[in-house]
Parts: sequence; structure tokens; C-alpha cells
Amino acid sequence: MKSSCDLEENSAFTSGTQRAAFVFVLILFIFLGLLIVRCFRILLDPYRSMPSSTWTDYMEKDTFDYRIS
Repeated sequence: MKSSCDLEENSAFTSGTQRAAFVFVLILFIFLGLLIVRCFRILLDPYRSMPSSTWTDYMEKDTFDYRIS
């Protein structure tokens, strides 16, 4: 027979496990929400997230090479 002490320990373990799982799922949902917001911001204004030096330097290099030849 199980004593009441064993049942309390088992329910406390289950409660702690459920709480940890709930916190983990909540953190995953928050992370998913942040990713969705970031993706929509990139879709609405894709050039804002890209540093301007990466494409202006490339264009200037191409135009400069074109002028030399």
C-alpha cells in the first residue's frame, strides 16, 4: 500500500514537472512571437535591416571599375 507521504511526493514531483514544462512552452511561445514580429518587420522594410555599406561599396566598386576600362 502506498502511504500518504508517497502520494504527496509524487504529486509534488508531477506539479514541479508540469510547472517546468509550462514555463518552457511559454518561453518558446515568446521566442516564436519575437521571430514573427522580426520577420514581418523585414518583409515590410527589407532595406532597413541591411547595412548600407554592403551594397553601396559594391556599387561604387563596380562603377569605378567600369570607368577605368
